[in-house]
Amino acid sequence: MTASVAPDIAVIVSTYERPDALDAVLRSLDDQIYCRFEVVVADDGSGPDARALVARRAAELGFPLRHVWQEDRGYRLAAIRNRAAAGTEREYLVFLDGDCVVRPDFLQQHAQLAEPGHFVRGSRVRLDRKLSGAALQRGLPVHRWGTWRWIVERLRGRVDRFTPLLRVPLGPLRRVSPREWQGVKGCNLAVWRTDFLAVNGFDEGFEGWGFEDNDLVMRLIRNGGRRKEGRYAVPVLHLWHEERPPDPGSRERFERRLRSDVTRTERGFDRYD
Repeated sequence: MTASVAPDIAVIVSTYERPDALDAVLRSLDDQIYCRFEVVVADDGSGPDARALVARRAAELGFPLRHVWQEDRGYRLAAIRNRAAAGTEREYLVFLDGDCVVRPDFLQQHAQLAEPGHFVRGSRVRLDRKLSGAALQRGLPVHRWGTWRWIVERLRGRVDRFTPLLRVPLGPLRRVSPREWQGVKGCNLAVWRTDFLAVNGFDEGFEGWGFEDNDLVMRLIRNGGRRKEGRYAVPVLHLWHEERPPDPGSRERFERRLRSDVTRTERGFDRYD
């Protein structure tokens, strides 16, 4: 079963001090086939360049665009995502990182996969440093490249894989792991607003890098939500950045959460409702 009516989507794009990558993401969203969406930039404390970029692009792009900002007090991705979600009333939330460029059918595919009671886990293709730099500095429209171009880039070693860019109608296989939280990434995750609110959104107790997305998904599942696989349908093109190890405090918090039966977090979305 799929949603009987194509949902109104809010794309929540998280960012911090990387306006060139954010601009590439916004330009890729402007090429979407699907038009029933708005974009909320969830800014975790960037300086004035990001605000100026969003203001300029809001006047140029073909979709509603807003900027939600919070003071820079360290890594608080959970909090800014909640703030941004509170800034929209769209019924379907697609969380996207500000360095993840999307292909023209990205939101169309998400809309087709949307199903009541399910969240959708998307996949990604990671670009290397050289290709990412070229895409940003030269304005390469990588989101428009076809599969054969990505096969070439894979042979050159500039992407980690290309298979997520293939289109495969998995049908019932998309529901093969309905209660599995492992492998879900907040850089490409779709959830119904009602389900998000039912668990009070992201847990703002996660203030270091990592695990806030795993925690959200685990609580969605505990609340009756089911995972739907977005593989071979909704990939993103993840621009290169330096990897960082998960924060030990966040890891410990998530491990405690796994041992609990908590569904609704105390520090979450309702702080902004």
